[in-house]
Amino acid sequence: MKKLAKLTVKLRWPIILIVTALTIFFGIQLKNITINSDVLSSLPNDDPAAKLYKDIGKKYGGNDMGMIALETDNVFKTEVLEHVKQITDSLKITKGISTVSSLTDIIDIKNVDGGIEIGKLIDEYDIPRTQSKLDSLKNYVFSKEMYKGTIVSDDGTATLIMFTLLPDADKQAVAKEVRDKVEALHLPEKLYFGGLPMMMNDVTDLIVTDMAWLIPIVFFLIAFILLLSFRSARGVILPILTAGLAVIWTLGIMVVTGYQITIVSDIIPIILLAVGSAYTIHVINRINQTHKKNRKKAIIKALTYIVVPVTLAAVTTAIGFISFVFGAYLTMIKDFGIFTSVGTLIALLLSIFFVPAVISAFSMYRKEKKRSKAELLSEKKNFLSDKILRPISTLLFQHPKYILSGWGILLMLSIAGMFSIKTSVNMADYFKKDNPTRVSDDLMREKFGGSMPVFVIFKGDMQSPEVLKMMIKTEDFMKQDPNISTTQSVADLIEEMNDVMGEGKRVPDDKDKIEQLWFLLDGQDIMPQLVSDDLDEGIIQSKFASVTTSDINSFNAKMQKFIKENSTEDCQIELTGMPSVYVRLNDSLLKSQFSSLLIAIMMVLVIVGLMMKSFSKGIYATIPIIVTIIILFGFMGFAGISLDIATVLVASIALGIGIDYSIHIITHFNHAFKETGDVSKALNETIMISGKAIVINVISVAAGFLVLVFSQMVPLQNFGLLVALSMIGSGLGALTLLPVILILANRKKQITVK
Repeated sequence: MKKLAKLTVKLRWPIILIVTALTIFFGIQLKNITINSDVLSSLPNDDPAAKLYKDIGKKYGGNDMGMIALETDNVFKTEVLEHVKQITDSLKITKGISTVSSLTDIIDIKNVDGGIEIGKLIDEYDIPRTQSKLDSLKNYVFSKEMYKGTIVSDDGTATLIMFTLLPDADKQAVAKEVRDKVEALHLPEKLYFGGLPMMMNDVTDLIVTDMAWLIPIVFFLIAFILLLSFRSARGVILPILTAGLAVIWTLGIMVVTGYQITIVSDIIPIILLAVGSAYTIHVINRINQTHKKNRKKAIIKALTYIVVPVTLAAVTTAIGFISFVFGAYLTMIKDFGIFTSVGTLIALLLSIFFVPAVISAFSMYRKEKKRSKAELLSEKKNFLSDKILRPISTLLFQHPKYILSGWGILLMLSIAGMFSIKTSVNMADYFKKDNPTRVSDDLMREKFGGSMPVFVIFKGDMQSPEVLKMMIKTEDFMKQDPNISTTQSVADLIEEMNDVMGEGKRVPDDKDKIEQLWFLLDGQDIMPQLVSDDLDEGIIQSKFASVTTSDINSFNAKMQKFIKENSTEDCQIELTGMPSVYVRLNDSLLKSQFSSLLIAIMMVLVIVGLMMKSFSKGIYATIPIIVTIIILFGFMGFAGISLDIATVLVASIALGIGIDYSIHIITHFNHAFKETGDVSKALNETIMISGKAIVINVISVAAGFLVLVFSQMVPLQNFGLLVALSMIGSGLGALTLLPVILILANRKKQITVK
């Protein structure tokens, strides 16, 4: 370490020049950064539910369904119908949209002169204008199950325009164009935009908003805390500069390697600003505490000591992030783990090479000023040392049992709270309750049976009476669930046609009869959305209303049981759609939480044990953070914070970052104990010196993450709060619980009670 420190000081200018050049290069790349808020694109290709869902999109003209609802006092007015037509026509010519369905463009099957006429519900060139025609249309619409509650709300105050996107369409671009086009019409009705494509576009806007104003706030907040703590320009500029460079390099690497910002990775800059400054804080703190007449020797001595604990802290933090690569279900979480760990290691390299190089370059010839007794006394009497660290040091030796008892009680309460944790995977939950997107989704559920697509796939002869009847049976079974209000399939169209012919609303028993009816359906726009070209596969389309995990799990379980009991060799049935994907996501949240946390704990134990040449010290270091994580889960249970796509990251991140504090305490204690031979003196020095850096670190990191409470997305609000609490908990654990453990572990040695 001493050789490395000397080399760093010697090569200070080349290091500064290399860092400057790389920063310029990666900074230029940032202009090409893009955002991808599509959760579906992050689903693994080898997952059956995800693969089937993607296949539906390719075979049936898209599985991404967008919705626009018009709300007024009465839908059945000429001007309202004209406005619906305006929107419908506008969507039809929008690139990337495959199908549009609305009151003015939906299939209708009628009996005309004893025969069947298949056309549109409303003639777009002859929209009803008299009240009698409007009333007749209203009565007809409400008499048809395929319209009521599907295209028009039961109370007649809202109508729905549905559109699907082509599989290869740029979903965010199409959604933005749709919103811009419709809003540009300046219609008097109240408009609501729903469905996954529209939600993803709104999430993208929120990501841009969050990054634009939260990052500067974190920047200035951490700078303010550092100014209060170090009271020097160097103590503020260097930690912020290091973290800022780490952010630029990491985002630049993402662009160069072809990755995009997602709803998870958008918090990488905030994490690196909060965490990346920590290593520089410890380096500066150690240099400040090392007093020598020769500045070069002071920097070398400080680096010789601090490189090992800072490196160990960074490596364990990176492990916390990289554990997501092995345990996560979504590729976006795996990518998050990769680049956050890369950013952490970049921050480490900058703190142990660039920071000392800068300090050395600008103060090499400045000798250490001899400080007066008054200055030394003032340093000892500052608020942090006098009011926080010294009382903690005294408490450790006078009342260790009280500290253990307090942590024990908190631990037991938290274990009880853990059993109340719930999971949430619905995208609507990302938005605040008063957010227009959330309001729109609530209206879609209330008046149109939700916006979450459900698909049931049937493989077999689609003109077979047995297959079509099984489709009807399946639809009837689905409607028994309170969250399924409407279904649509080719079997419904065959039934409707048979009913119009006066033979009852049922599937004919004769295949020849079905083929005759089918001939009339050929060429209709709706057919490619319901059956394959070879007529060997068809789907039931539906929507699921509830967003609660229990309802989704219950529906999925019932459907899987029904499918198992009714699938045959001639009629194979499969279920997919967003509820099925959400079930997989929900299961993956629990599995990835357990696996990533277990991996992180094991890797941290091994690495800390190896670097400290003591497995027991590795255990000591992890005890406070494991206790903190349990308390964190307990808090989530009691506070009603769900385990979701963002909060599932917290435990492993808390482990990776929080273990740093324990590492600094143990490393400093071992170093001081070798010099003094006295446990109490060593521990007191550790608390007073390393404890100062830890407190500053905890406050700056926690404050940085707490800024996320002001995010526009609920999961990120919870994420920021939980990480901040975990930092405070792990910091307290390192300063109270860990020292008590060290006292007990060294109880046979002589301890001087302070």
